[in-house]
Amino acid sequence: MTEPSRSVVVFDVGGVLIDWDPRHLYRKLFAGAEPAMEHFLANVCTHEWNRSQDAGRSFAEGARLLKREHPQHADGARFDEMMAGPITGAVEILAELRGRDTPLYILSNFSAETFPPAFERFDFLRWFRGMVISGEVGVIKPDPRIYEIMLARFAIDPHRAVYIDDVAANAEAARPFGIHGIHFTTPNALREELVRLALL
Repeated sequence: MTEPSRSVVVFDVGGVLIDWDPRHLYRKLFAGAEPAMEHFLANVCTHEWNRSQDAGRSFAEGARLLKREHPQHADGARFDEMMAGPITGAVEILAELRGRDTPLYILSNFSAETFPPAFERFDFLRWFRGMVISGEVGVIKPDPRIYEIMLARFAIDPHRAVYIDDVAANAEAARPFGIHGIHFTTPNALREELVRLALL
């Protein structure tokens, strides 16, 4: 069976276009104490704690829970310092797609509170025709409902769409809809896949 022609590209943000990692901040705070930092990320500001903000919980509520459970770590979040900057190569690919007038969209697990400052900081986030931010819709990838929201909101034909995500499970979750899911690993690998799909 022939691969359908793909003409729409949907991007995740953190880990694909922006180098986001809480370690960018916590390496400063823990001043070289790598084991203590990893213990903190594993037991206090955990991946699941972050995902709850992405799913719609306010940072105030998240901080309240942290303060109750870990009063010694009750300082406010410095989210901007978790974003080191654009991912070189990936943003260049985005610019090339934009130059070809490719319809571009965002589907991202991101807090409704921290996405607006990111939008202000990174000009390339304005290149998209539309976006679905998990914290705004209250559904988080890989829940199928967030893909349904995206397809319906922008009237995207899934069989014409490509979705790029640095989390394999999120790329995989797009595939039952007919979307061509790409697990992002490096800009070079992404470029090769988009060339194969005749998008570059």
